[in-house]
Parts: sequence; structure tokens; C-alpha cells
Amino acid sequence: MRGRRRWLAAAVFGALIAATGIALPPGVAAAESNGGVRVMPLGDSITEGTQVPGGYRIGLWQRLAAGGYRIDLVGSQFNGPSSLGDHDHEGHPGWRIDQIDANISGWLGRFTPRTVLLHIGTNDILQNYNVSGAPGRLSTLIDHITAAAPTADVFVATIIPLANAGQESAARTFNATIPAMVQSKATAGKKVHLVDMHSALTTSDLIDGIHPTAGGYDKMAATWYSALRAVSGSIGDPGTGSGGQALVGTASGRCLDVPNGSATNGVQPIIWDCSGAANQLWTYDGQTLRAVGKCLDSPTGATAGAKAQLWDCTGAANQQWSLRSDGTISNTQSGLCLDVSGRATANGTPVILWTCTAAANQLWTRR
Repeated sequence: MRGRRRWLAAAVFGALIAATGIALPPGVAAAESNGGVRVMPLGDSITEGTQVPGGYRIGLWQRLAAGGYRIDLVGSQFNGPSSLGDHDHEGHPGWRIDQIDANISGWLGRFTPRTVLLHIGTNDILQNYNVSGAPGRLSTLIDHITAAAPTADVFVATIIPLANAGQESAARTFNATIPAMVQSKATAGKKVHLVDMHSALTTSDLIDGIHPTAGGYDKMAATWYSALRAVSGSIGDPGTGSGGQALVGTASGRCLDVPNGSATNGVQPIIWDCSGAANQLWTYDGQTLRAVGKCLDSPTGATAGAKAQLWDCTGAANQQWSLRSDGTISNTQSGLCLDVSGRATANGTPVILWTCTAAANQLWTRR
């Protein structure tokens, strides 16, 4: 019962955020979980998303969802916009390596991540805090992570560029020590992987000389995503379990499809010949149905005949669905079922909401 109350609290909180259109401040004590692979974004303000709340986590989450991966971001911090499907993280603005290290064992014990994304060291440079000792502190931190979570994959990123020439020189010197450090730990049997984040951005991707612009954060997201996909098991496998599957209409034999893979809010799904493409792969976490980084949504106040649509994920009741044993898919808020309009079977037929009848045009099979 406690778990359900916690989920409901997070869902209501997410709905309020979506309704007001604001970003959550860092440190809000809420949490979200969909039972997916537990990934901890770990670091400083660049992980938290200073200047662009949510930071790289927005683009990373959207890529993971579109790829059919079921991921549970974890951490004691919570912020970001509604377009970020999971707001948990462990990013602490202003923190250095030693400050992360002082808390890491407790966080790992509490959140038990399967995978850790580590980007840390920028504040050691900015604060001129024993910069020559920063590589040693990073090495110790990595050792503490692998000791506390020996089965976790740990992705260690070089820090992104800095606009100040002197600080950038120090950052490059620090970064130059990381490849050999990571390799030595991997050779010793630890699950540690290098991510070259520095070369993914330039100073033109910085909004204030330190933190990325939205485009810069998205470059970080793309780099993390590529690194994660290269390590088997670090984010699970797409299209397995309860996620990343096609929804095939019984009457038509065609798949529930996001037209042209559009992630625009309000786009209406259709049926189309099954292709296995990402715009036909839907992840289900027990509540939401997601494709192309968006959630299947019943418009507020929907009545029979209203369109089904894709929208930024909020966790609200109008985005919660039940995949029922009779093959129908019903919406929690409206009580209506996913229906192929006019009982048609042709490519391009729009999908709407209708009173549940269990007719063939309302029956769906996952495969």
C-alpha cells in the first residue's frame, strides 16, 4: 500500500507540474519508478540541468523511450519539465568530486542502480580546489562506486569544455588522465567505461561559459545514449518484456502507428502496415503507453469519438491505460477504449476513443 501511495503522490505532483508548465526545483522530495533498469545520473549542476532544468536527462530519456528501453532514473534529487518522463537524479550544483564521494555509499545503498552515469570534476577546476589531486580523487570515487555496486556498469565521462582559457587548460589536463584510469580499472575486472564527453561539445554549446545550452545538453544526451547502447545489459534490451512491442489491431492486422514518427504534442495515432519501426513500438509500464518519447493521452474531458493523441508524459490519469484481458485498452480517466474509427481497416485510419464494446476494432495484441 505504501508503494501505491508513493506512486500516486508522484503522479499527482507530476500532473501539477504539467498543468502549471513550470520546472521542478532541485531537491524536491518526490520519486518516480516504472520498474525498469535503474540508472543513476551522478554529478554536479551539469547533471542537475542548471540553465536548462533537466539538462541532458531530457534528451536521454526521450531517446531511451523511443528506442524501446524501459529505464528508471534514480537519485535523491528531482527536477525537470514534463517532457522528461522521469525526474530523479543525483546532480548537485557546486559539488566537487570529494563531496560526491562523501555521500556515494549511502546513495548507492539506497537506490541500488544498475548503471551509473558519472560526470564530475568541473567544480574542482572552477574552485581551483587542489586541481592536481583531482584525478586521484576521481579514481578513489570510482573505486568506491565499484566496491559498493560491483555489478553496476559505471560510465565515466570526461568533463565538458569551459569557456575560460585557463580553466579549459586545466580541464584538458584533468581529462587526459581519465582514459588510462578507466582502462586500468576495466583491466582489473571492474565494469567501468569511458565516455568522451569533452569532444562532443564546444564552447559555442555553452550558455554561460560553463553550462550547456539546450542544444549542448542534447549533444550530451546523444553521447550518453550511444555509450549505453554499446554496453550490453546496461539499459536492458529494447522490445522485450512489457516494453517496446507493437500493438496489432485484431480487425485490421495493422499496427498502432505514430504518423511519420512525429513527437509533436497532439498528433493522432493511426493504423498502418506493421514494420517494426520505432514509431510502432510501444512501452508499457503498468500505467502509461509510450512511443517516440511521448505518452498516449486521452484529452481532458474526452467523450466517445474524441481522438487519441500523443502528449508530453505527466503521469496524470488521462495518460494511464489498462491492457485488459479481453484485448481492449481502456483509459483510466475517461473509461473509454482505444478504437479504430468507423471499424475501418485501411492504412491511415485514425485511432479514437469510444465506449468499450470489445468489438474487433477495439481489440489489440502485443507482439
